[in-house]
Order: sequence, then structure tokens, then C-alpha cells
Amino acid sequence: MARPTILDRFRPVGAPGPSGPVGVPSTDQEGPDAELLPVFAALQPDTEEGKARVEAATARAEELLADARRQADAAVAQARLDSGSVRARAAEEVTQRAADQEKELLSAARDRADRLGRAARERIPELAARIAGSIARDYLGEDSPDAGHDAGQGDSTHTGDTQ
Repeated sequence: MARPTILDRFRPVGAPGPSGPVGVPSTDQEGPDAELLPVFAALQPDTEEGKARVEAATARAEELLADARRQADAAVAQARLDSGSVRARAAEEVTQRAADQEKELLSAARDRADRLGRAARERIPELAARIAGSIARDYLGEDSPDAGHDAGQGDSTHTGDTQ
């Protein structure tokens, strides 16, 4: 006789032949566990393979995460080492710019001092003549040769003609 299967439950009872009651026979003495045991047994290798894949993926993810952490730590350590040289270079650049600006300012100040010195030297003869004329007028009661020059009057003694 053929072995009963799960589909045998849904066959009418008593077919073929005279009509009989229709429905699921109650031949289920062992229960659903006995029926599903072969199904679960067939799925067991796939279930274990799935578990093994999950475990392998988890281990690989942990390795990648550990590698990423090591790389990040190495990058941070290298950045800390490099920060000293970067700071030194930046300080050197700032110092060099300040020195260049100082040289430019000093050069501009020297140029201005030279211009002022030349202007002062050019004015010395005129100021000396004015002072001498003022002293001569105030203390000696004389008109200095430059006194007329200041007032716009010409003087023959000042022109350099000898007679």
C-alpha cells in the first residue's frame, strides 16, 4: 500500500464508490510535528549555511571596522606629528611677511627722512640769511643784505657785482 502524504488529508473519504462523508480524515495520530519533521530536516542544511554566512559576514564586518579604526588612529597620529611642522611653517611665513613689511616701512621711512633732510638743507641758507638779517636789524640797527630781498627789493651788493 502507498504511504500516506500530507495531501491525503484533502482527498474525500471513501472515493471511488458510493458516496460517503467528505472531509479530512482523522488519521493524524502522530500530530503535525511528525508531518513537519521531514520538512524541517530538509531545511536544516540551508538554515545552518545561513547561520554560517551571517557569522562570517559579522566577523568580516568586525575585521573591516577594526581596520578602519586602526587607519583612523594612524591618520590622527600622523596629523598630530605633522601639525608641529605645519605650525612651524605657518609661523615662519608670518614672520617672513612681518619682516618684509618692516623692511618696506623702514625703506619708506628712510626715503621720507632723506627727502625731509634735503628740503631742510635747501632751506638752511635762506633761513640763515633771514636770521642774520633779523639779528642785524634788531641788535645792530642795520638793514641786512637779505632784508631787501625778503621785501622784494633788489640790492646791488647781493648780486655779486664788484665795483
